[in-house]
Amino acid sequence: MRNGQPERLIRLAALWSPQDKEPSMTIPRRSHWDDVYTTKPADTVSWFQDDPTPSLDMIAQTGLGTGDPIVDIGGGASMLIDRLLDAGYSAVTVLDIAQAGLAVAQQRLGARAGRVTWIAQDVTAWQPPQDAFSIWHDRAVFHFLVDEADRLSYRRALDRGVRAGGFVILASFALSGPERCSGLPVRRYSADMLQAELGPVYHLIDQQPQTHVTPTGNHQDFIWCLFRKTPTLATAEP
Repeated sequence: MRNGQPERLIRLAALWSPQDKEPSMTIPRRSHWDDVYTTKPADTVSWFQDDPTPSLDMIAQTGLGTGDPIVDIGGGASMLIDRLLDAGYSAVTVLDIAQAGLAVAQQRLGARAGRVTWIAQDVTAWQPPQDAFSIWHDRAVFHFLVDEADRLSYRRALDRGVRAGGFVILASFALSGPERCSGLPVRRYSADMLQAELGPVYHLIDQQPQTHVTPTGNHQDFIWCLFRKTPTLATAEP
């Protein structure tokens, strides 16, 4: 433990490459989310979800096994990682801009945290390994990207990281959802709008509305979408 941060988190945060250029908004974004996680208990923030059933249901819908690599974008202190480990998933990565959020999850998991790859970085500046993931899960980030340049950078990371035939689970605020969250503006979406953002390489398989009840009892409408990246000819289904 150093300065209150687990050694493993510090080492993985160093995966940041100086060849990657941080977007101009990365530093204020990081400061914002670090401040949230250091001033509020993780189970009191509006996005806290003790039972991540919508995520687990869509992950199960992919039909992939527990050994297939999955990345949770903006996972922070989410309980999803606990449930994935409980279910036997063995190739799990969590990326979040806030080291403080990842530290909460690591401390909660204890020894099991060593079974997870943790990356403290802004996804819009991230260069994931090529074709690294079978499942890309994001319940927390995309709707905060109100600037087109940030969404394009996100899409570059997505295109690079998700292998052909892999799946993208994207949950964002629905058109009837809030206009702001955690003091920040958001973009609201329909399934068709998310499809347009991802482009024709990704095919919408399923969409599900969900109303999330925050710890204070407020209601937030989400749209959950499951996409599949076009398989290569070698893996395409007949």
